[in-house]
Amino acid sequence: MQRRSFLKKAGLTAVAGSAVVAAPAIAESLPKLNWKMTSTYGPSLPALFSTAELFVKMLTEISDGNFNVRLYPVGEIVPGFEVMDAVENRTVEMGQTASYYFYGKDPSFSFDTAVPFGLNSRQMNAWMYEGDGMKLMRELFATRNIVNFPFGNTGTQMGGWYRKEINSVDDLKGLKMRTAGFAGEVLARMGVVPQQVPPGDIYPSLEKGTLDAVEFVGPVDDEKLGLQKVAKYYYYPGWWEGSAQVSLYVNQDAFNELPKAYQNMVATAARAASDNMLAIYDSQSPGALRRLIAGGAVLKAFPRDVMDASFKTSNELYKEFCEKDERFKRIHDNYMAFRDELVPWFRVAEGSYDNYLGIALANRGK
Repeated sequence: MQRRSFLKKAGLTAVAGSAVVAAPAIAESLPKLNWKMTSTYGPSLPALFSTAELFVKMLTEISDGNFNVRLYPVGEIVPGFEVMDAVENRTVEMGQTASYYFYGKDPSFSFDTAVPFGLNSRQMNAWMYEGDGMKLMRELFATRNIVNFPFGNTGTQMGGWYRKEINSVDDLKGLKMRTAGFAGEVLARMGVVPQQVPPGDIYPSLEKGTLDAVEFVGPVDDEKLGLQKVAKYYYYPGWWEGSAQVSLYVNQDAFNELPKAYQNMVATAARAASDNMLAIYDSQSPGALRRLIAGGAVLKAFPRDVMDASFKTSNELYKEFCEKDERFKRIHDNYMAFRDELVPWFRVAEGSYDNYLGIALANRGK
């Protein structure tokens, strides 16, 4: 698709019932703005960073050049794990990141990205836009002076790269593993030593032996990082990330100062860029996985006892957090009730269809 041509000719329809924002009709009445945006990611992870690039390009085009945002890759203004602080303090007006990186500030932020045995990408989209997800997340982010927007999803992630095989829960004990968010707490209780390492430091840490295992995203990004060169066992599924939502942060004061048309542009462009990210991952993951396997990666499923222990430990931790944190409990109960309502339907329709088609294609021609 020629995005520039499409945007110029058609404009973009704002979400949540807002009117169509047509650039020629509004350009003359809107102020010229120059904002800054930082990211946890950079060009070395194009599926993630290109979402931010597409977003800022759309803002410029649909505002007819009046609303310009300069995008800075990770490290050019602040390190990747300081995006929330930078937006909150208005060092920048916008930021791209994954909210579970800020688990240490408040575990509830993990629900904005992913939690163990949580929603898949379509279910997450439904919770955010048709359930109570956006309302609950907006209330949470207001405590940090931030307005949040869904900004893409990776889909279900892989379980990561390991130097040795994982045949039982015992093999996890003492394993130094790069992971993030709520998953790190669960894995720690299963004997893993979790490490939160920025994307740019993952490969050298694994290569030097500082880490024994790494989980990042999936084939598209893992191939870019070259992780198959230093750890050959590639496990699935990433039970801690049935999907992983990336987020756009906007400083709340700066957002409130925007004309309504610009606020609608932000919402519209964010949602369009968000859809594009998932399309990238869905279209590119199969080929990337085949190349990884051809290059020596050994694809393996987690043993059932590892999955069962992970599920049990996750639920125990949820219970503990709910008992001591009222806000966490309110979000958790809403999120999990939504999950429990959707999963049986997905199993009947999506699951049965996908399972049959997978078997039929595997047996075709036999």
